[in-house]
Amino acid sequence: MTKLVGSLDGCRVGWVLVTTPADGNGTSEVTVLTDLAPLIADLDSGRLSAAAIDIPIGLSPTDSRPCDFEARKLIGDRRSSVFPAPVRGVLDAQSYEVACEKSRSISGKAISKQAFAILPKIREVDQLLTPERQQSFVEVHPEVSFTILVGRPMSHHKRRPNGRAERLAALRTVFDDVDHYAGQRFPGTQPDDVLDAFVAAWSARRWATRTHRQLGGDLDGRGLRMEMIA
Repeated sequence: MTKLVGSLDGCRVGWVLVTTPADGNGTSEVTVLTDLAPLIADLDSGRLSAAAIDIPIGLSPTDSRPCDFEARKLIGDRRSSVFPAPVRGVLDAQSYEVACEKSRSISGKAISKQAFAILPKIREVDQLLTPERQQSFVEVHPEVSFTILVGRPMSHHKRRPNGRAERLAALRTVFDDVDHYAGQRFPGTQPDDVLDAFVAAWSARRWATRTHRQLGGDLDGRGLRMEMIA
């Protein structure tokens, strides 16, 4: 049986999921999930051998994560796309003001608006992840993955036409069917969500075959690795 990997990029209604053969031979599938329960079930049953997600896994109790610094350094002009993961103490905050207050009291810095916007998704993943499950479910960042895939940071923002074109050109080298899905509209998603999920799937393949690159790797208070895989 062909081993499959999955990858997830957040979207307005939940998550864009790409499922693809781990060896790169065969066709991919794109679906939209409202929560992560189906993916976790596929990982636990063995249907998926690995999955990658564009969301922080592992949260520092007091400070920024080294893997975030490494990622920003690696991707150069695209570094603004990697914003610091929140410290664990802000996970239960229900407003931006409270999140900033808690973050300042713990780390001396406010949480970014971008990080607060995805706080519900960070909570969702944190509630599901364990050190054991992290052996098959890892964190990625699309711009880091594109940089490793191409050998240099992307030249243009992903939502500009030339940025979309260069990312599609990169993905065509590793996915024969990316144009088929890139040309479709999936309700509740943006076009770049699909491309980000595809490059995350490339990193999931590399994790499954242990040909990946790792940024960071230190443990948080729950024993989760604070790392990015590409």
